Amino acid sequence: MNKRPYNTPYAGDHLNRVAFPMGGIGAGMLCLEGTGALSHVSLRGHADIFNEPLMFAALSLTAAGGSQSPRVARVLEGPVPMWKAFGTPGAGNGLGGTSYGLPRFAEATFAARFPFGTVTLRDPKIPLDVELIGWSPFTPGDADSSSLPVAALEYRFANRADVPVEAVFSFHARNFMAPNASNGAVLAAPGGFTLAYPEEHAAFSATVDSEDVAVNCAWFRGGWFDALTIVWKTITEGATPEADPLTEGAPSPGGSLYVPLRLEPGETRTIRLRLAWYAPETGLRVGKDPECAEGDACEGGAGTHVPWYASVFPDIDAVNAYWRTHYDELRARTAAFTDCFYDTTLPPEVIEAVAANLTILKSPTVQRQVDGRLWCWEGCHDKGGCCHGSCTHVWNYAQAIPHLFPDLERSLRATEFFASQDERGHQTFRANLPIRPVAHDFHAAADGQLGGVMKVYREWRISGDELWLRTFWPQVKQSLDYCIETWDPDHTGTLVEPHHTTYDIEFWGPDGMCTSFYLGALKAAMLMADALDEAVPLYAELQEKGIAVMQSELWNGEYFIQKIKWTGLRAGDPTQQQSWNVNYSPEAQALLEKEGPKYQYGNGCLADGVLGAWIAAVCGVGEFLDREQVRSHLMAVHHYNLRHDLSEHANPQRPAFALGKDGGLLLCTWPHGDALTLPFVYSNEVWTGIEYQVASHLMLLGEVEAGLEIVRTARDRYDGRVRNPFNEYECGHWYARAMASYALLQGLTGVRYDAVEKVLYIQPNIPGDFRAFLSTATGYGTVGVRHGEPFVEVKSGVILVDKLAYTPYAQK
Repeated sequence: MNKRPYNTPYAGDHLNRVAFPMGGIGAGMLCLEGTGALSHVSLRGHADIFNEPLMFAALSLTAAGGSQSPRVARVLEGPVPMWKAFGTPGAGNGLGGTSYGLPRFAEATFAARFPFGTVTLRDPKIPLDVELIGWSPFTPGDADSSSLPVAALEYRFANRADVPVEAVFSFHARNFMAPNASNGAVLAAPGGFTLAYPEEHAAFSATVDSEDVAVNCAWFRGGWFDALTIVWKTITEGATPEADPLTEGAPSPGGSLYVPLRLEPGETRTIRLRLAWYAPETGLRVGKDPECAEGDACEGGAGTHVPWYASVFPDIDAVNAYWRTHYDELRARTAAFTDCFYDTTLPPEVIEAVAANLTILKSPTVQRQVDGRLWCWEGCHDKGGCCHGSCTHVWNYAQAIPHLFPDLERSLRATEFFASQDERGHQTFRANLPIRPVAHDFHAAADGQLGGVMKVYREWRISGDELWLRTFWPQVKQSLDYCIETWDPDHTGTLVEPHHTTYDIEFWGPDGMCTSFYLGALKAAMLMADALDEAVPLYAELQEKGIAVMQSELWNGEYFIQKIKWTGLRAGDPTQQQSWNVNYSPEAQALLEKEGPKYQYGNGCLADGVLGAWIAAVCGVGEFLDREQVRSHLMAVHHYNLRHDLSEHANPQRPAFALGKDGGLLLCTWPHGDALTLPFVYSNEVWTGIEYQVASHLMLLGEVEAGLEIVRTARDRYDGRVRNPFNEYECGHWYARAMASYALLQGLTGVRYDAVEKVLYIQPNIPGDFRAFLSTATGYGTVGVRHGEPFVEVKSGVILVDKLAYTPYAQK
């Protein structure tokens, strides 16, 4: 196998699926493909994965040799990946209206330095070195500048010939903002054009700074393939037609801009193409209102989601003006972050995994509503969001936002503990959009709600804001008390009653996974109560009991397990309980009598088996279980669940995440031959978020090589040949759980900043000197060990450090 080195450029077959997201947080997305093409255009508040409208840049020039030489024209892209010829919607009818049939450069490579993606193009008939850099603003700690509906494409041309080269750069786009040609408009914009759909105030613009730009707002109107045929004719002729917006007759099908170039030998010129969009009317209204608790979906009602940027900019012209005047500043700040992030000595597979999943923040998975609050899907379907509501048990895993944009993460906690929590303390694990009170007509999620308690602790320690903690504390206590009463009414210290989980089913009886959440939440609550001078003796009692049970009754000598229990519970008959898609048929009832409720894990080796302990570790709550038992569990997961070839693995569930010759970490295995007939519904699958969770937890316990092996196995599946390296999918594209990869930084370095104590903890799990990225609520920089001594270099903002708590690797 042609294995690509990690964190290096993509070339050849590894370009096949590269699609690099650009855009702002919750502001819409388009992707720069490894070839230089633009695709996945999703600007209207929802994903549109196969939306690749006619939109391309081109170059026309006289080949070196004088003005009498024939002109050469190329789309500024590499070869079309051949899977598109018969692997996309409409391929069976020939893909008319695309640019695929136009000449393009012979070779391309792609290199990623988030949020910058660089395409290098080569062609034997083009005497220029051509480079395209795509990017969109991204500055940790500045959510607003990172949420702009903009992207940029910088085309750099360098003349390597010994004679001058005359050329014309151009950019062309059909009006894809309008649903059909009859109700759109192509308008002039300073330095370019705007594609508009006036009925919904939606628009997309492309502009440049060049004074000699020629703009054509009036494409040829006709039938069949007339418009593209004429556009290509102008390109090949080196023409630069200009035309004002049409005022009579049918609207223009699209718009073009042209920039003439003359490059002396050795001269370089860069054309900055600014893209901006505006689509305030998303039509999105998701979730169930309280008055609809007994009805169906009941998604009606006044008010739909409006993106945050619409509260700042009244129209596309305002976006364009801001983008034009702030471009240099935004680029410099974004480049400063990129330079700092990649100024590291950590293993390349780790940096690749972390950076690749930061693109989730630029995908339609993440929405930001008009008041600035974050709201998220779990991932994206091909034509919309997948699994709504900032789902607490999925977003538990995502560790990037709390460090890069803590204010946005705190807005998720506000939704969970206020908008989504009722007077009992019951939290719905899926929030409504627009964010508003929600019907409480289904189970709370044990892992999601208990994880939220630990995350409140994390947000407090990251922000250092005690007033914020005091505001949340009554809600946190109410939430935890609900969990105790609902799932541990007899005060055993474990979750005994059926409890809903991230696997979309309920576990019956105590299990290592959710009990570890319970114990972590109890510890976090005790720490917060102590800071607020409140006594919570019950929490301490329950934690002590729970630890004893987990380390004995839920421990099989090698790893933590589940004790399935379904009789003698307050819940009653499993077949009569509220569940999703369980269906106790007569044959299922017979299985119930033999093995217990469907969809448990029993004596299985569960990859998430100590997930609560990992959440506690990355949230700063600390350890509460026997360290060696936790290590043993994780090493058992590594030993039994990690497969380097899945050809012999049977997966009747959802196999596309990893199959055939792929490697991957299975969610659960039964190494001792006691697998259940119908284990929990995703048990045979592979999810990158869980792979990174296990890997980073192993690293925290010093098992670095085992963790790196899992990371490498995951990233090998996403090498560009079959899967997009910048779209780790699970139940949808750009799946949030994959941001567990950010915890790999802490796993290797042991770095954690506590804003309450103003202490920077550096407890490396790797030997020798190192450099790594650190982001806090007030600034970011580089942290590490140099010549055996700890250091921190602040690159942006401030990081107040009263104490460096350094534990050398040799002393751990």
